[in-house]
This record gives sequence, structure tokens and C-alpha cells, in this order.
Amino acid sequence: SDLRQMLATKSVENIQFLPFLTTDANNVGWLGYGCLKGDGTLIIVNAIGAALQTLYILVYLYYSPAKRPVLLQILLLLAVVVTGCGYFTLLVDTGTRLGRLGLFCSVFTITMYLSPLADLAKVVRSKSTRCLSFPLTVTTFMASSSWTLYGLQLRDPYITVPNVPGIVTSLVRFWLFQWYRPGQDKSY
Repeated sequence: SDLRQMLATKSVENIQFLPFLTTDANNVGWLGYGCLKGDGTLIIVNAIGAALQTLYILVYLYYSPAKRPVLLQILLLLAVVVTGCGYFTLLVDTGTRLGRLGLFCSVFTITMYLSPLADLAKVVRSKSTRCLSFPLTVTTFMASSSWTLYGLQLRDPYITVPNVPGIVTSLVRFWLFQWYRPGQDKSY
């Protein structure tokens, strides 16, 4: 919906850039994990995810009136990715590389899933769920549930464990949508 809004309004107003950037970094990390593991599912899903997030970033950059801060954030992300690739390729021995990359990706994914909890205080204070996206909550629940089941099937804790917080935070947000129904919203 953010991409559709940017294309329709030809503006990035009210759209945050950081989620595009962090999701792209997350996809690139899991793509690397999938390549090391030789897991076609991880490779295909995260290659598509990284491509889509890169498209969102390019559209955001195109419509952003302030290009410099966006470019600096993109360059910072690229520096982190290149540094990470260098670290995992040159400094980590082959025997522990998969485990360390899996741990890194897991911590990053957990952080991403827990980041929406920052909005919970705003929701409770305002008694409004306007700052939460219901479609994103549904998507997060479906994706984290699917990855958790996939990780359980593979017996891979690096896939299973970081997706459990996605399920939990989605359930909390579903509860908030039920508790603070959209019709009873107050303005901030």
C-alpha cells in the first residue's frame, strides 16, 4: 500500500523510509544464509523480497524531495552489507559461518518484529489504532507463522526462533484492533 500511495500521490509524505531499508537488509542477510545453506526456498523468497524492497527504495528516492538524507541512509546500508559480507567471508571460518550468519539474521529479524511495539504506548494513550496497519499486521502474522512452521519442519532454530516474536506481536496488535475499534477513534 505504501508503494501504491507513493505512485498515486507522487509523494513520500507520511511514509517512513527506515522500514524499507531494514527489510531490504534483512532480506539480503537471509538470502546469504539461504545460499550458504543451499536452501532454495530461502533463496527464492529473499531474492524476490530484496528485489521488491530495492524497488520501493528507488521509488521512495525518486519521489523524495530531500534526496541527500535518503542517499546517505542507502550508502550506510550498503556499507553495513559490504562490511558484513567481508566479515562473514574473510574473517569467519567455513565451519562456523552458517551458525554466525544465522544468529545475526535471527537477532536482526527479532529486532524488526519487536520494533512495532514502540507504537503500543501511542495506541494505549490515544485509544486509537490509527498508527497501526491492519493489512501489515495480517501479513506479518501470516509470514512469521509460515516461517516458524518452515523452521520447525527443517529443525532450524535460526529460522524458527526469530519468527515467534512476529506471531506474538501480531496477536497483540490484533487484540488492540479488537479493543480499540476503528469506529471509536479519537484524534491524537
